[in-house]
Parts: sequence; C-alpha cells; structure tokens
Amino acid sequence: MIEVTERETIACEPRDWLEFVLDVERYAEVDDKIGPIRWSRRRGDVVEFKFRPRLPGVRLPEPCTTSRMRLVAGERIDVRLAPLPRNALNRCAGLFRARFSAVAVDGGAEVTRMISFRFNPLLRGLFEPTLRRTLPASVRRELALAKRILEDRR
Repeated sequence: MIEVTERETIACEPRDWLEFVLDVERYAEVDDKIGPIRWSRRRGDVVEFKFRPRLPGVRLPEPCTTSRMRLVAGERIDVRLAPLPRNALNRCAGLFRARFSAVAVDGGAEVTRMISFRFNPLLRGLFEPTLRRTLPASVRRELALAKRILEDRR
C-alpha cells in the first residue's frame, strides 16, 4: 500500500479550500493526477466526475474512472471510486481513497491532502515502486499550486 499525506497552511478560510477542491474542473488545474474530465455533477455535498487518471511516472494508459467526492460535516472531503457497476476494471486493479481537510489556524487554514492506493498483488510490482518515488512530489506540487491560486484571490 502507498499512502501520502501532506499539509500546508494557506491564507484562506477552511471552507474556501473545501469549495476549491469540490470544483473539480478548477482543482484539476493543480492536480496532475486528474487527466481530461469527461463530465462532473454536483448534488449538494456530493460531486461525481468521470476522468482519465494519470498516475505520476506511470506510462501505461489508465481506464476512465468515475470518482465520488463527499463533503463530510463541512470539515473534510472523502474521495472514493463511485459504486458499481462503474469502475469494475479499476476495482480489479486495486483500491483507491483520498481525503482533503482543513482546520482554521492563525493566518488561514491548515489543509491536509491524503491519497492512498492498494494494488492487486499481481499489479503491485508494476505500480508501487514508481509511485513511491513520484507521488509525494506530486502531492506537494498540488498543494503549492493550490496555495498560490487561493492566496492570489485574496
């Protein structure tokens, strides 16, 4: 299993961070793991979107994925694959989950980004060594770009 958690203090309100993440088209500007978005729908605190993922450093084409983001108690966003029958091929490859959260601190919000993959044992050797090298830098870059965008809005 690979899990990366990074934190950053951003001069914004926690809700601004969470709304930025829920606007998946905008968030794709900072997240290099979100490839072309085919569609997205928001219903209240739930956003579903279909996209072509790009795992950093992985050169194989990946199947389109439908993800579901859910805002929980106005404090965090949990991200999972959308339920079956969607993502059947992705589920064979492994499990994915992610989380975004924010808490108010002096100077803004301390935001946290977590992403994890647990690959099928048959695919583990193909993906994990590369992602162990590339995923932490991708998440750090993502937060740095998000910080720049959110702080420039102020």
